Amino acid sequence: MFGLGAGEILIILVIAFLLFGPKQLPEVGRQVGRAVKGFKETAEDLRKSVEPELNMIQQEVKMVEQDFQASLKDAETELNAVGEQAEQKAGSLASSTQA
Repeated sequence: MFGLGAGEILIILVIAFLLFGPKQLPEVGRQVGRAVKGFKETAEDLRKSVEPELNMIQQEVKMVEQDFQASLKDAETELNAVGEQAEQKAGSLASSTQA
């Protein structure tokens, strides 16, 4: 529980007993229990509100990545075409200078 061992929990209970006494200890326990429950509910609400936003952002990132990959592929195709044209022009210039 919360990463605490049995000995650590026992020490906490003894200190709580000494601080609050036997009459107030049950009420303090209830209040701590309510606080923990409230914290868990708040954390769950926060997770439920943030999770859809994170999913939407992940989808947008995937779409941008796909667009980027497509753009890279288009740019590579264009560069290859320009390179082939340059090679053809160089080849035609070389053959015309040899003649």
